[in-house]
Amino acid sequence: MSLLGSQAPIFKAAAVINGGTVVVDFSLKQFLGKQEVIFFFYPKDFTFICPTELLSFQQYLSQFIERNVALVGCSTDTEETHCAWLNTPKTKGGIAGVTYPLVADTSKTIASNYGVLGGSWSYNDHNQLVCSGLPIAYRGTFLIDKEGIVRYVSINDLPLGRNIKEILRVVDMWQHVIQYGEVCPANWARGDQAIQTTSESISNYLTLNTEL
Repeated sequence: MSLLGSQAPIFKAAAVINGGTVVVDFSLKQFLGKQEVIFFFYPKDFTFICPTELLSFQQYLSQFIERNVALVGCSTDTEETHCAWLNTPKTKGGIAGVTYPLVADTSKTIASNYGVLGGSWSYNDHNQLVCSGLPIAYRGTFLIDKEGIVRYVSINDLPLGRNIKEILRVVDMWQHVIQYGEVCPANWARGDQAIQTTSESISNYLTLNTEL
């Protein structure tokens, strides 16, 4: 079931912030009422596509900050592995220089609750728990508004890297809708003309989505 229009699942977990400081009880609740959040999952530290994505997010971090949007990453690796990766130079496959938070979903419950955990679990003939597939996170991207409601969901399979500029475009669309009460047509970009509607109809739609 998609989380779109629903409250984002709440969690507390260890995370690495500011490129190397570990906090044990990181939560997205700290952003409620203050900022929208781009919360994204990636499969694994020390892999191939993942560093290109995380470094690209860092490259555009100032543009997310300009829009008052918090950027938070998450994988099923441990916080120790996150720290090691953050302290590895880019030339050696690391992500040194990344400063936004990286959550450690070691229990895999966060990825599961957000609907992006790969693999499946079942019991064999000996009543033993077995896993089929890879129990790591797909490349899930979630835009969470200031009230904690999920407004955008995108999930890529493991070999498909994201376009960070497209995520910024989604943020721009959402903020335009909220600010002007207009809706954004196909291929809309910041500064383009949107479609006028009534602020009341937008408000009613968003309220209805929140209450469902």
